Amino acid sequence: MASPAPRPTGGTDVGDLAIPSRRGARRRDRRGRGVRGPLLPPGMPAARSRAERFDDAVLEVVEALERRWEQQLRGVEYAVEDVPPSDPSPWEHGVPLGRYFAADPVAGLTHRIVLYRRVVEERVDDPEMLRSLVREVIVEQVAQLLNRRPEEVDPGYRGD
Repeated sequence: MASPAPRPTGGTDVGDLAIPSRRGARRRDRRGRGVRGPLLPPGMPAARSRAERFDDAVLEVVEALERRWEQQLRGVEYAVEDVPPSDPSPWEHGVPLGRYFAADPVAGLTHRIVLYRRVVEERVDDPEMLRSLVREVIVEQVAQLLNRRPEEVDPGYRGD
């Protein structure tokens, strides 16, 4: 049986990790026990990242629309990206909140709707406004896909 590798000396030994000692240096982990656990338990709302909360808002809206437009939205892909590409389309003025990409059967691509998380988040102040804006952006993109007015796609659409 092979003997264990020698451990570095001159510090506090914590399992397989040696922490070098520095005179007068303050360490966050004073007793060498490591982090005891997460700051927030996983079930707490604040434990979720902004990106995860944004994804939840998107899924909530998409599921509601797919229940209403099941046949027409079958096979549509939804995506979230942080920011739009730096080259806007010629018809776009300003920074888009989302885009609809038509299907390309030759390339094997289905219809896609993309939301730009950082751009949407910058325009709202609270979680309720975020869900409302996400809903508006998705409804507008689905309306473009279905060639209908947003009010037809979602009767609750306000278009503020």
